[in-house]
Amino acid sequence: MYLTRFRVNTARTGARRLLSSHQVLHAAVMSSFPSLLPTSQPATDAPRVLWRLDHNAPGEVLLYLVSPDTPDLTHLVEQAGWPTTLADGTGWQTHPYTPLLERLAKGDRWGFRLTANPVHHIRRTDDEPRKRTAHLTPHHQMSWLLDADRQDRSGFRVLEKPEHNRLLPEGTTHQGRPHHGDRYELTVRDPRTINFDKSRTTSARRGHPVTLVTATYDGRLEVTNPDLMRRTLTQGLGKAKAYGCGLMTLAPLPTEAAR
Repeated sequence: MYLTRFRVNTARTGARRLLSSHQVLHAAVMSSFPSLLPTSQPATDAPRVLWRLDHNAPGEVLLYLVSPDTPDLTHLVEQAGWPTTLADGTGWQTHPYTPLLERLAKGDRWGFRLTANPVHHIRRTDDEPRKRTAHLTPHHQMSWLLDADRQDRSGFRVLEKPEHNRLLPEGTTHQGRPHHGDRYELTVRDPRTINFDKSRTTSARRGHPVTLVTATYDGRLEVTNPDLMRRTLTQGLGKAKAYGCGLMTLAPLPTEAAR
């Protein structure tokens, strides 16, 4: 497995075209792997190509990839990068990811970032089929990731803050229900509603419209099951993985002495 980072040159016309459509960006990402056919789908339990855009500032947009093979991003550099920025002239950075995955252990604590498509299934009446619907508020988006079953299946738990660091008291409610408030080491930011046309492979006509609601999570977690955690990091979390959702990345936490 490999982790790749590519900085997008937002001043270039090609970059603006890529960033304006997740369908176009998805196609560009998948074109980075010569061995992958356009219609190939990974097996259910196989590692897959995951990607995420981090909008850190108006002029700093980073594309992250996690993939079974090393990518060739030459076409992205030509369209939307700086061809001579790095010393090796590639315009992107790729590092082996397997060593980190292999050393994950139960009880490890990490900082994390995840962009996800938080959805649930609802129906208005008992006789209608359930419909997938996006969570729209930060409260419900946070609850999506804090769901105990989802965390168990993913091999981690989001850490709680010490009580003396919480801004909201115990017993805080939201619309009459218990509210997680300031209890967890977790923030939800950068909510986006993304619209694009999903292209058709058999027709030159425009594809059907797609709308995705995404949110970015920053926080701290503890590994509860290393095998499931590895699966989360290599297969993604949640829906819409082909369109920039599901990729979780980890970062070391500062030591207790440095806090």
